[in-house]
Amino acid sequence: MTEWYERSFGADYILIYKHRNWENAQAEARLLAEWMGLPAGSRLLDVGCGMGRHAIALAEQGYKVTGIDLSTHLLQEARRKDVEGQVAFVHGDMRRLPFADGEFDATLNLFTSFGYFDDEEDNVQVLRELRRVLRADGQFLIDYLNPHYIREHLVPRSERLDEESGCTIVETRRIEGNWVKKDIELSVGGEVRQYAEQVCLYGLNWFEAALQQAGLQMEAICGDYDGSPYDELHSKRLIMTGRVLR
Repeated sequence: MTEWYERSFGADYILIYKHRNWENAQAEARLLAEWMGLPAGSRLLDVGCGMGRHAIALAEQGYKVTGIDLSTHLLQEARRKDVEGQVAFVHGDMRRLPFADGEFDATLNLFTSFGYFDDEEDNVQVLRELRRVLRADGQFLIDYLNPHYIREHLVPRSERLDEESGCTIVETRRIEGNWVKKDIELSVGGEVRQYAEQVCLYGLNWFEAALQQAGLQMEAICGDYDGSPYDELHSKRLIMTGRVLR
């Protein structure tokens, strides 16, 4: 049976999330790179790069960037956007990264591109792979949702019209156990297409333990792209950085 992430991250995903701002990605990438203190020319791996917003922005700032994603549709869009061919976009599974040990100076996992897999061991395996491809003193950044904020501020339903395509997009959201789940319905010209998404609501304690198990040491946490302190109750994001465990 095809998994939800194999069905949902296709051509319609580009339509559903076309409103995501490329200019914001430029600012976010700059702030995250400064926060990590990444030297110019560092070799970066963007894991779950999607349409390449942050990967391209980082390349434009002088970093040597590789982006990997499971979706051929999103990679095709990323290559189309990367008009100067600055990023090496690679097709692959984050649980089995097709790179050599110690190949990168830093890995980035942005915009909640984690916690997709039903089996927790698969999610831990992603962290092990981040460790494997990092050099001995390499850095990582994981930009995740704040599960406590999501539980308190979840929007059950939203609807919008994409005027260019005439498509109506309805998103319904719910909490089931330790998961936030979203059902998406696209309606255009009498045709209805449906997708599902889900992310496990892992908290800070889970990440601290799982990262250490994978050989990674958390060093700093913030609650948004501006580097503001993480507040469990009020921060929208849970952004974690650290290094290979010594």
